[in-house]
Amino acid sequence: MKIKYEKEDDVLMIEFNDKPIDYAEQSGDLIMHFSPKREAVLLEILDASKFLKKTSEAIPSEIRQQVFAS
Repeated sequence: MKIKYEKEDDVLMIEFNDKPIDYAEQSGDLIMHFSPKREAVLLEILDASKFLKKTSEAIPSEIRQQVFAS
């Protein structure tokens, strides 16, 4: 699993594997990308800082630190 945060766009990306992406589904600020076999490949969290503030107790501290680092 790879985690990447793009501060400029405030997007947190969690890559579960390196399988090819076939399609994506969006629900609010979450976009889940799937392989042709309907396996989760990549999760994008838009407005990540806002999302993480709301869910801070459920998110590991190392991810929170990466997003909120100055």
